[in-house]
Amino acid sequence: MKSIIDKILTYNSLSIAGLAKNTGKTETLNYVLKNLRCCSSKIAVTSIGVDGETIDAVTATAKPEILVFPSMLFTTTERHYKMSRLTSEILDISTQNTPLGRLLTAKAHSCGKVLLSGPSDTTSLKEVITKNNILGANITIVDGALSRLSQASPCITDAVILATGAAISANIKQIVRHTKYICDLVNLTTIDNCFLQKLSVINKGMYAIDKEGNIFDLGIHSALSLNSETVIALPKNTIMLFVAGAITDKLLSYLKMQTYIKDILLVVRDFTKIFASLETYLAFLQKGGQIKVLYQTKLLALTVNPVAPQGYVLNSNEIQNALK
Repeated sequence: MKSIIDKILTYNSLSIAGLAKNTGKTETLNYVLKNLRCCSSKIAVTSIGVDGETIDAVTATAKPEILVFPSMLFTTTERHYKMSRLTSEILDISTQNTPLGRLLTAKAHSCGKVLLSGPSDTTSLKEVITKNNILGANITIVDGALSRLSQASPCITDAVILATGAAISANIKQIVRHTKYICDLVNLTTIDNCFLQKLSVINKGMYAIDKEGNIFDLGIHSALSLNSETVIALPKNTIMLFVAGAITDKLLSYLKMQTYIKDILLVVRDFTKIFASLETYLAFLQKGGQIKVLYQTKLLALTVNPVAPQGYVLNSNEIQNALK
């Protein structure tokens, strides 16, 4: 059986995403980097926010720093590159400006600690991953920020490691409940390939698809615009409803009240587009609703931090067993 490190090396990109702040993303990243240090593949690392500070800016608690090893590439901003504590060689300077300066990609020549502050938007992040490939990286690892899951989209990275833990709740059952919900979303199955090509080029709006594969624009710009007076009129023989943007509580609550709910498959681009609460999601499923995605992210692992920033510590074995 392949180890988690062997599995990581089969992908071009990996995101490490926390389900809440202080769930152990940086510890997970450091574990992965430490175990990749001797592999023959070239490793690159960046962040979609700011990671590697010694003190948490929100909770004022101590945080682990990010440790990179010789030959690894790292992308960060000019300000934080100057704060790096290692010997490195600058390989690329981006023309893109951020509040912390331009993005720099460097190659580490010694072991040392870095502050990572990469692009804040997914489009720029995708560009960084592509540029790392050109610079010879076999895999780019993206550290998330403030429980954002956008970098875990399969449109950005190929695989994800999720970090959960006591920061979510002091109640283990609540942690498991929330974590299972996110894992269920990540593992949503994909639609048939015959529909994928047609729907993948649609970037906004809501569309109905009938048995013959015909696509009908419903004239609704976004699910966020739904209100109590909205009526979604589906054409005859509709088998699928595609939402190009976000899926919210409003949409799921509306659909669960419709008589056709068991006959219509709800499709979203990927799991990061689902912003509905667990309660609304479960109510939708209980009414017979089904959700599939265009693209699926590969969930490689789940890590657990039993220590909360508030100071309480949960039983590590108990929380691991509950999650299993």
